[in-house]
Amino acid sequence: MMDPKEAAVGTRIAAYLARAGLGSRRSCEVLVQEGRITVNGKQITHPSQKVTASDIIMFDGEAIRPPEHTRVWRYHKPKGVICSRHDPQGRPTIFAQVEPIIGHCVSVGRLDFNTEGLMLLTNNGAFARHLELPANGWIRRYRVRAYGPVTQAKLTSLADGVKIDDINYGGINALIDSRQGANLWVSVSIKEGKNREIRKIFAHLDCQVSRLIRTSYGAFQLGKLPEGTLEEIPAKMLREQLGAQQAKDLGIP
Repeated sequence: MMDPKEAAVGTRIAAYLARAGLGSRRSCEVLVQEGRITVNGKQITHPSQKVTASDIIMFDGEAIRPPEHTRVWRYHKPKGVICSRHDPQGRPTIFAQVEPIIGHCVSVGRLDFNTEGLMLLTNNGAFARHLELPANGWIRRYRVRAYGPVTQAKLTSLADGVKIDDINYGGINALIDSRQGANLWVSVSIKEGKNREIRKIFAHLDCQVSRLIRTSYGAFQLGKLPEGTLEEIPAKMLREQLGAQQAKDLGIP
C-alpha cells in the first residue's frame, strides 16, 4: 500500500513498478525505456514520470496492481529447480511453484540449479536490490560438501579474496567442520553472490563440490524449514534488521 503522501503527489514510475514486484528499480527503468509500460492507455518512456495509485498502469498489456506493503518470505529451494522465470529446457522453476501461493514476486539473488537451501522472496524489487548489494553487508552462509585435497591453510588464504579467470572474488571465510579422507564439510561465508562463486573457488583449489546448501542470508535462517516450503517473515523482524527509517523507505509497515 502506498504512503498517503506518495498517493497525493505521486511516485516515480520505476520506483512504483519495483514496489509492485516487477524487479529492481534499474530493471524497471529499462522496462519503461523499452516502451513496455502504459499509464492510462498511453505508452511512456521516461522512468522519472510520476504516477499515483489512481492511475491505470499496464505492463505488456496486463494491469499492474497497486503496490502492497513490502512482504518477504523464506523459501527452502530444493536441488533441481532454477531461479529463472522461464527455462528453454523446460526445467521446473521456483516461480512456478511459489507464485500460485503468494502472487508475483522476485528473488533476492539466485541459487544455481544444483544448489539448495534458503532463498528470500519479496513483492518489492527495491527491497531485493537492497539486500543484494555487497556494500550493504548482508552475509550469505553456506554448508559445502566437497571432495579434494584442500587444507585449512588454503581456505584461510581466501579471506583476502582470490582472482580466477580474470574475475576478482571478495574475501571469503571458510572453515573445515569435518573430514573423512578426501571428503569434507566446510562452512563458508561470503558478502557477494557472483555466478557459481563457491563452486568456482573450490574447483580452483582442486576440490569438487558435491552438495551446496545456503543456510542463512544475513539474520534470516533456513533453520528447519522443510524443503519446498514457504514462510513469511514478520514485519517486526524486518524492521529490527533494517532499522526503522530503512524499513519505512522500503515499504515495510
